[in-house]
Amino acid sequence: MTREVGTARVLARTCAAEWTRLWTVRSTWLFLAAAAVVLFGIDAIAGAEAASDPAPPQGARTWEVLGFPAMPAQFALLALALTAVTADHATGGIVPTLQWTPRRGVLFLARSVVAVGTATVLGVLLALAAALGAFAAPHAELALPWAGALDAVGTVALVFAAGTALAVGLGFLLRNTAGALVTVFLAMLVLPLLLPQFGYAWTTSFAHALPGSGAAHLLLGGIPGMTQASSVTVLLVWAAGALLLGWLRLVRTDAHR
Repeated sequence: MTREVGTARVLARTCAAEWTRLWTVRSTWLFLAAAAVVLFGIDAIAGAEAASDPAPPQGARTWEVLGFPAMPAQFALLALALTAVTADHATGGIVPTLQWTPRRGVLFLARSVVAVGTATVLGVLLALAAALGAFAAPHAELALPWAGALDAVGTVALVFAAGTALAVGLGFLLRNTAGALVTVFLAMLVLPLLLPQFGYAWTTSFAHALPGSGAAHLLLGGIPGMTQASSVTVLLVWAAGALLLGWLRLVRTDAHR
């Protein structure tokens, strides 16, 4: 009699397979390179500007500049997580994938954890390295108070994790790389910037309910009408909603359609 393999073992094997698959495609490295270029480039500019400033900046300046490069760099990480999901559907590889792991809930969990976890951890490490690089720039005179490090890094990690979770959920839901990328860019960048320009209260309120506004407020601040609590709530609700819808489509519909 054949014994059924436990769910924990199947999950571990699936996570290992997803990890291997993620690092054996060229797109992963390209997206990470793009994120690194943005993060290090903007922080290098910040360090150079600080070095040329006749009045050297004081205080938590190193951590304050962390959010500025993180805002544009997150889109490379969003694309990385999203394509980790949609690539299988584009190539038809989802069929052999489900033959290997027929438990769809396990596949969904493993793919989500690996994609979101990898993109978030690497994004935070790159952001930290870029901030320390700006601090180490010759004559930059940037302060490095470790008291503010945890808050700054935690904020970046939250934004990256929620954003990539949203991208993964949309990938499972839409199963189309182009469509999912357009949706992510609309929700994270275009609509939050465009809608308040119309000047109506309802368009501004709708913009504040989008995940891009929450990410912008946490990383950059200065968005009227938004608080840290509301920004976190918006990001988490969108991420959880997208993951729920993506899971429902995976487990209830044919995976190759």
